[in-house]
Amino acid sequence: MLYKFISLIFAATFLSLAIVGVNAQTDTTDASTPSGKSNKEDYPKGIKESLAKSRIEREKKDYQELLQNGEEAVKLSESLKNTFAESNQISAEDRKKLDRLEKLAKKIRRELGANESDEADDDDEKPSSMLNAFKILQTSTGRLVEELKKTTRYSVSVVAIQSSNAFLKVIKFIRFEKK
Repeated sequence: MLYKFISLIFAATFLSLAIVGVNAQTDTTDASTPSGKSNKEDYPKGIKESLAKSRIEREKKDYQELLQNGEEAVKLSESLKNTFAESNQISAEDRKKLDRLEKLAKKIRRELGANESDEADDDDEKPSSMLNAFKILQTSTGRLVEELKKTTRYSVSVVAIQSSNAFLKVIKFIRFEKK
């Protein structure tokens, strides 16, 4: 009799656990949304349009900022070339400009989608003098900005990345040259 009673309790427990398990699997409503739907992309049409417009505006703003950074890099490189041509030395202010130029170059490379492993090859020949290095810096910066203007905000320009690599290499040459 005791054996039948224990079997009955065991069977009732097993049956109640099975019912709870089945009910837990069939309840698919999402408590995080008011409608109980689990699809997170189910926004009203107006909200979708608003999100798309804000994304487009942000991309336009980022692209304009990229072009402005390029223009600033051109001005800095031209200023550095002119001051070095006049004084034949690098002042503390020029070093600050050089640091700013390097930061702009790295930012432009990053925004273009370049990795840190996309650095320029070392088989390019080094500039023959500091004045030549500043001239190369100015021309490569100008080339970069021209390439940036040709691209759209949706494209990745390999030529622009290579140009930024080239003028980063010249910046390193100028920074570590002892003159």
